[in-house]
Amino acid sequence: MGVKNLWDILESCKKTLPLHHLQNKRVCIDLSCWIVQLQNVNKSHCAMKEKLYLRGLFHRLRALIALNCSLIFVTDGAIPAIKSSTYRRRLNPGNVLTQDEAIKPSSIRRNTGSEFSRMIKEAKVLGNALGIPCLDGIEEGEAQCALLNSESVCDGCFTSDSDAFLFGARTVYRDISLGDGGYVVCYEMDDIERKLGLGRNSLITLAVILGGDYSEGVYGLGRESACQIVKSIGDKAVLQWIASEGFSFVKKKKGSKRQTEDDKCNGKENAAEYKNPDGSKCSSQMKIQVLQVLDAYLRPKCHSADSVAVQRILALYPYSRSQLQQICAEIFGWPPEKTDEYILPKIAERELRRFANLRSTASQLGVQLQLNEMPIRCPLSRIIKPRKVQGVDCFEVSWEGMDGLETSIVPADLVERACPERILEFQERRAQGKKRNNARSRPRRLEKTLLLRQIDRKLQDLLLEVDRENSTTYDTTCLCGSASDDDEGIAQIQLVDPGIQSHDAWNSICVKKGDFLTSGSASCQESNILPAFSSEDEVIDLTSPPPLQHASGNSKHLEDNVQRIDLIELSDSENDMFSPGHTRRARELRMFIAGIKDNTY
Repeated sequence: MGVKNLWDILESCKKTLPLHHLQNKRVCIDLSCWIVQLQNVNKSHCAMKEKLYLRGLFHRLRALIALNCSLIFVTDGAIPAIKSSTYRRRLNPGNVLTQDEAIKPSSIRRNTGSEFSRMIKEAKVLGNALGIPCLDGIEEGEAQCALLNSESVCDGCFTSDSDAFLFGARTVYRDISLGDGGYVVCYEMDDIERKLGLGRNSLITLAVILGGDYSEGVYGLGRESACQIVKSIGDKAVLQWIASEGFSFVKKKKGSKRQTEDDKCNGKENAAEYKNPDGSKCSSQMKIQVLQVLDAYLRPKCHSADSVAVQRILALYPYSRSQLQQICAEIFGWPPEKTDEYILPKIAERELRRFANLRSTASQLGVQLQLNEMPIRCPLSRIIKPRKVQGVDCFEVSWEGMDGLETSIVPADLVERACPERILEFQERRAQGKKRNNARSRPRRLEKTLLLRQIDRKLQDLLLEVDRENSTTYDTTCLCGSASDDDEGIAQIQLVDPGIQSHDAWNSICVKKGDFLTSGSASCQESNILPAFSSEDEVIDLTSPPPLQHASGNSKHLEDNVQRIDLIELSDSENDMFSPGHTRRARELRMFIAGIKDNTY
């Protein structure tokens, strides 16, 4: 719990920092506080059976591992003697301490067989598989974290107990969240001293007045009054003042009975647990307890920074892939592939951050080494493509030397710090790829133009070939002449004007002996079109092409005076004027045009 209302007093000093603030830091974790936080998320029987608290712990750890955050678990040891009365009251609210227990309290060994102790053991096993060492504290876990932080062994400590500042902590992370990019709730002693004017001694005095794990506090004094009293005395002199004066600053209520107080202090009542009507205790016992509280905060029982236990946890512990797969299979029921999917990208990102730190350190020392000159090989082999993850620029990269992991996504700024050469290589490959694509691909409009020109060329070639094979291109001619009355022969002439159509329009006119017939009402003058025929039927050679000069000269006249029709069959003898070759070519032409339309549209 810590000190009553202390988090409310420190509210103005609270800072919410992004999760990457913890990158490359060494942090101590009060494991008991984390397990309590994760357990409080869901206290149902199903949540306990499925061990959701361990799953939440796993995801917290993997997020911090990716940031190359060196983690140290710290667990509670024995319960301090001064806290024994508070501990017994929490377990049995109606329990009354005996006089000997109140005057001479002793430390209490924790119940290692309880359910909470079992949860702590499971968390330690999980952390060990991830390469996270654990330091078993002598007494209070937050006191051990605070000592390591005050001695600069670690950069901060995770705990929800506010009395960590009273033990000497400088940076405390009260909470952590992985949603929305992740953040931590941070309090720093420098901000508390600057904004509130409260140092460590002032906070210890507040604990004596307000109450907490080690004292009950003064009845009737709130946080505002307590802060005013402490600030008026000053941080340097406040401990000496509270040790000598006790609670004499508390105003006595009128009508209090001195004799009753003296009798109670002489042993007729439990002096350690009794409060006077004004809230103060008997002066002799009160001073003893105040000194005990001060000594517990100023000199907690902890492993010193140079002890063997502390030096052991500062070594780097390897990550055990096989052990983690086995633990996750037993606890969560995950197959090895799922465990690797969760943890291997984070392990790879941590290795890349360590490589970036090595290059940065070498640069600060004035040693400029190329990527291939580094003593440790870069784990990132190449960049595949850029990505965006929650609005953050990232790269999808491939790894080298990471067993079980081929590709993953890492922040772009990390790649830039670790291996900017890989970014240059990627940009060069990308530029070359764009050049090749531009060389292969042309604008769509240009493609259509070229395609249409090609189609037109092919159509012209096909039509010319059809004309050559069948010799069907003739000049537009109107036949007028005399014939005998009994001559019913009909001549059919096919008209094609190359200047008007593309050799694919066929026109027909009819010529009868003595008359000039057309498909419309138009008539033509014999003198204007053809010379007069003789009275005998004249045979027209349809296999010989007409003179070019004559055809070109009459194209304009035909356009104006002759209405084109598809076909007029005048005799059965002329029905077979189209040869099989011509029919085949026409069919091929139609199929070709249909295919071109499908490909174009």
